[in-house]
Amino acid sequence: MNRPLHLATAALAASAALLLTSCGSDDKSSGGDDKIAGAEQGDDKKSAPPSKPAGAVERPEIKLPSDLSYKFEWAKSGDKNKDAVLADTERYVKAVDMAIAEQDPLHKAYRFYSEGEAAAGSQKFVQEYVDYKDRITGVKRFYNARVDITGGKTAGLVYCEDQRKAHNKSLKTGKTAKAAAPSKDDYVLYSSRLRVNEKGVWVTETTTSDRGNATCQP
Repeated sequence: MNRPLHLATAALAASAALLLTSCGSDDKSSGGDDKIAGAEQGDDKKSAPPSKPAGAVERPEIKLPSDLSYKFEWAKSGDKNKDAVLADTERYVKAVDMAIAEQDPLHKAYRFYSEGEAAAGSQKFVQEYVDYKDRITGVKRFYNARVDITGGKTAGLVYCEDQRKAHNKSLKTGKTAKAAAPSKDDYVLYSSRLRVNEKGVWVTETTTSDRGNATCQP
């Protein structure tokens, strides 16, 4: 059985859900194993860099494997709502990856930042990694973000992801999947709809993706 790489992305895109996938492929499945990622297995963890607090909101702590990092190459706009959309999207991205690392398809962290189709899609995506006993390693890069706020309560967000340096890592063997040959499909364009809830958190409701979109190509 193939690992949930590009194929998983296509499936989740069809359901208009959040897509967070890693590049690279390895035809050899890691096989079944009951171990999960986390401190119990000696998998070094690191806390995500603290973000500026948004009011008095009590946010879930995000802890990630030490071999997974991010490059969010989008500058602050100076508009507090737009910057809050970007900040909460960053937290959502990391929260989904934490759910994968901890092998928890119903992790409270990503559900704090998502609802509806996006939350359902994230659950399905995390479950695929649980089924394969894999997690994500490497570097995820995000760029070319554009935010449009409507009425101060809803927002549209479009951004790109470069997946060339993000790969699957087997929780059974500890080995990282061999990187696939460079391709235009290493770049993904995302389009999300968000709304601000009563806590002041910008939650993602839907996301669609377009792998290989020309907008994201170098």
